[in-house]
Amino acid sequence: MMASVSVTSHFSTLLSIFHSSSSSTFRLYQTPCHPTKHSKPEHHRLCKVSCHKNTIPNEEGKPSHNSGEKNRRDVLIGFGGLYGASTLAGNPLAIAAPTSPDFNTCGPPQIPNDVPSTVCCPPQSSPIDFELPPPRTSLRVKPAAQFVDDTYIAKYKKALSIMRSLPPEDPRNFIQQANIHCAYCNGAYNQSGYPDVKLQVHNSWLFFPFHRWYLYFYERILGSLIGDPDFSIPFWNWDNPKGGMVIPSIFTDKNSPLYDPLRNLVHQPPTLIDLDYNKKDDDDPNGTPPPNEQISSNLAIMYKSVVSGGKFPRLFLGSPYSAGSAPEPGAGSLELVPHIPVHSWTGDKRQPHRENMGIFYSAGRDPIFYSHHANVDRVWNIWKTVPGGKRRDFTKPDWLESSFLFYDENKNLVRVKVKDSVDSTKLGYAYQDVDIPWLKNKPKRRKPKAKKVALAQSFGVSAARAAETTSVKFPLTLDSKVSIVVKRPKLLRSQKEKEEEEEVLVIDGIEFDREKGVKFDVFINDEDEKEIKPSNTEFAGSFVSLPHTHLHSNTKIKTCFTLGITDLLEDLEAEDDDSIVVTLVPKYGEGLVTIQSIKIEFITE
Repeated sequence: MMASVSVTSHFSTLLSIFHSSSSSTFRLYQTPCHPTKHSKPEHHRLCKVSCHKNTIPNEEGKPSHNSGEKNRRDVLIGFGGLYGASTLAGNPLAIAAPTSPDFNTCGPPQIPNDVPSTVCCPPQSSPIDFELPPPRTSLRVKPAAQFVDDTYIAKYKKALSIMRSLPPEDPRNFIQQANIHCAYCNGAYNQSGYPDVKLQVHNSWLFFPFHRWYLYFYERILGSLIGDPDFSIPFWNWDNPKGGMVIPSIFTDKNSPLYDPLRNLVHQPPTLIDLDYNKKDDDDPNGTPPPNEQISSNLAIMYKSVVSGGKFPRLFLGSPYSAGSAPEPGAGSLELVPHIPVHSWTGDKRQPHRENMGIFYSAGRDPIFYSHHANVDRVWNIWKTVPGGKRRDFTKPDWLESSFLFYDENKNLVRVKVKDSVDSTKLGYAYQDVDIPWLKNKPKRRKPKAKKVALAQSFGVSAARAAETTSVKFPLTLDSKVSIVVKRPKLLRSQKEKEEEEEVLVIDGIEFDREKGVKFDVFINDEDEKEIKPSNTEFAGSFVSLPHTHLHSNTKIKTCFTLGITDLLEDLEAEDDDSIVVTLVPKYGEGLVTIQSIKIEFITE
């Protein structure tokens, strides 16, 4: 974040506003980017790295710069809701609060019109609060799927077979479990206390804790069905070339309850997974690289997502998302890639929406979904152990106190909080120790610095002046490759400064139809997209979205994409350059994406 403001300071500000108010009630807006009940959430979504203006929406949903008058006129959120005040220094009157689903008003999800209607809400019940289990003398160990033996496979098949045979109304039934993802990801829930604002667990800092809790109860249910409290689901070790970069054989037996026929037939073993998969590659005769090149690409993708591009919490875990704010402020590095490409790569391209794995509403219907997310969860643990940066979980109460609802193995509806999920050992489990080759698989430069200078000069101006004279206009419709010279606000930082602040490329105001899948790649100081590979330093990363919908008349999503580039600039010997050349290359969804701005900022968390 850019600055820090104490809770005490906020409280004093609140008191002064309260005493100076001529109205009996007033509202303190949570951030200048948040919606009111009179405005559509999407209209005020700005990138969480920094809001552009300290403005507050008026009754018509339009920005008002007379914030004091609006605050006095509206309703106070309450002093008891001073969650995470220090996170909102961009607006000294801001209050954050934890998110939670409004269980009592769960409604029909928004799913594509051409698929059968479904009810994703679980049975109604009164929730109880979760209590951490007693400490275990030995942790349950989730095994790597490629290394499980026949005894384990038989046990998993039995557990899932029983789960599938439970009555449809039983919340432990497999389809009921699959529908959890549908409900939380397709607009069935409103945010508690905000009946006009949908809850979404993707593309924000809720992504990792939500899915950890999801797997936790799924696993407990399976274990209880076979009377084995030590049972753990396997993880799909797609980041490991030693047998992990293919669909595990445990999921390919057509006579097994672990099998799902709705998968991409082209991507069955021994086909290696592409962790930065582009849908169009299926139709490209040259789209499948040699195995060694694919493995190298996959390892480089992991390095960028976790090591060099995920050094700070909001870069890896995702952008802050507090109660009352519009959903999907911005995903973390691993959630975007490789999490989403694995979904798309696995889903059945014969289906209209790449069901099951290729779209949110149906992803949980494939048993491999849970093993995919087990590996995502495993990487969260690994991320905290990697040297460099500030690799720690958020400490803000609006994150720690956010809650979800799940049914447990005894059919109790349980309310859980993020704070109880941050340490997986307290939930009683760990992961099998396997090789992590990508930790040292640093990408390599494609071209020397001299050619990079020539690229900047090809814009017709020096790199120092190019940002002010480039012909690219915003908002930008990304219908073809485009290169933009972006000025850097700080040069030649010390090592200490780099450890305290990460230089971040911010692609802000990314807007597109949430029902459409989109993807674009980002290159820095190189524009030859046919030559640059993910294993090259110049390949900065990819923005990608899995199709999903919400119950809202406006199907547009507005989000942002942040890329940590401190290490990248070091590797390109560009630390003394006052500008960089950023090239965007649409991979699919050409013309569907508009972008409001591209800039460089610095974050401290």
